[in-house]
Amino acid sequence: MIPAMARDSYLDHLAQVRLFSAFSTKDLQKIARASDETTVDAGRVLTEQATTGHEAYVILDGEAVVTRNGVKVTDLGPGDVFGELALLDGGPRTATVTAETPMRLLVIGQREFGGVLDEVPGLAYKLMGTLAQRIRDLDEANYG
Repeated sequence: MIPAMARDSYLDHLAQVRLFSAFSTKDLQKIARASDETTVDAGRVLTEQATTGHEAYVILDGEAVVTRNGVKVTDLGPGDVFGELALLDGGPRTATVTAETPMRLLVIGQREFGGVLDEVPGLAYKLMGTLAQRIRDLDEANYG
């Protein structure tokens, strides 16, 4: 069990993540219970294009690069989310994400992801906003 002081510090840290910044302590606790924090070394492939996804990630610290068909698409950093699309529609991963630096991540499994979306409806709205922005960015890049 995490001591109360460490748990409060952890929730304060989660509240600093852009995706979670508007959530109540109660909602942050639900997210924290549904996720695991992990660290990875630079160079680790976190998601691989065209494979089945079983988890989504939130970057707490560190940087990652996103590639599609071997071509760099973008960089990701603290507060960014990836892997959620495969959990939302059950389709294959649309890109490969590789850690550029050592990273600290929140990992949310497929079953837990669905539960969090049910328990914290505001998270679904924030994810929809993130996905909408990605579509706008792709449209801008492809159609200027």
